[in-house]
Amino acid sequence: MTSEFDLIRRHFTRPTRHTDLAGGDDAALWQTTPGHQMVVSTDMLVEGRHFFADADPADLGWKSLAVNVSDIAAMGATPRWALLALALPDADADWLTGFADGFYACAEAFDVDLVGGDTTRGPRNLSVTICGEVPTGTAIRRDGAHAGDDLWISGQPGRAALALWHLRDQLPLDPAHRDTCLAALLRPQPRVALGLALRGVASAMLDVSDGLLGDLGHLLDASAVGARISATQLPEAALITACGDAARARQACLSGGDDYELLFAAPAAQRNTIARLSASLALPLHHIGSLTPPSDGLTLLAADGTRTPLTRRGFDHFSA
Repeated sequence: MTSEFDLIRRHFTRPTRHTDLAGGDDAALWQTTPGHQMVVSTDMLVEGRHFFADADPADLGWKSLAVNVSDIAAMGATPRWALLALALPDADADWLTGFADGFYACAEAFDVDLVGGDTTRGPRNLSVTICGEVPTGTAIRRDGAHAGDDLWISGQPGRAALALWHLRDQLPLDPAHRDTCLAALLRPQPRVALGLALRGVASAMLDVSDGLLGDLGHLLDASAVGARISATQLPEAALITACGDAARARQACLSGGDDYELLFAAPAAQRNTIARLSASLALPLHHIGSLTPPSDGLTLLAADGTRTPLTRRGFDHFSA
């Protein structure tokens, strides 16, 4: 019978790159770069809540780390070290091999060392704590935006929501777009390079995990501003093509979660800089609106100039 320690040695012990002492002791040891602040975040994925019971373990391995890397990217920081805690119903060697392969593939892609963690028997729960670094005073927080700043979103928000609806509710997706949507849900791509490039450019930023509107609400609260989103500037065309339903496409774009794109504010004077970043990173960056005084609230500006109040609602684990 596989013991807890055999499991760790077999599946989660690999060489590290920037760690003095990783797994195998009571705690890990590493040295931070002088002149930098530590950036720390934690997240968990729970079977039946965040993923289906039959989900591919390699995809789960990737995603369990990627969602945490995204939090570091959203601060304009560099991911460095991760700790992994697993509750597992059994020590299924094939499942663990697949999970570890996906986890380490993500760790390799973003230069992250796995430095420790824990395992126990129980309902499947995947919890990662990640640590990163950022030069002191340069982290991009949620509270730095001002009325008049532009509002931007990276990539293609909404694809993960379409994929989830496809898997759960049998929403038909165009075959040419189905795999791209599924990849967005199952193997999200943290925008680390963009986050680093936006230091000194963005005034506030966060990643979109619970839906664009819901997460935007956190930025508006922290910065004490309102926002006006332009309906004509939302990146909906590809979503409409994928699902053939304009209403579902807008719902996915504004309220769908699990995209892990970066939503950020920046002064209008930075538009040319952001356009150059988009080109150099080969990543679409969409200017979707502007920030306003807090008394204006959150509104959607239609093509005819009509303004409609929007509900700042995203996914909530205790109300959904």
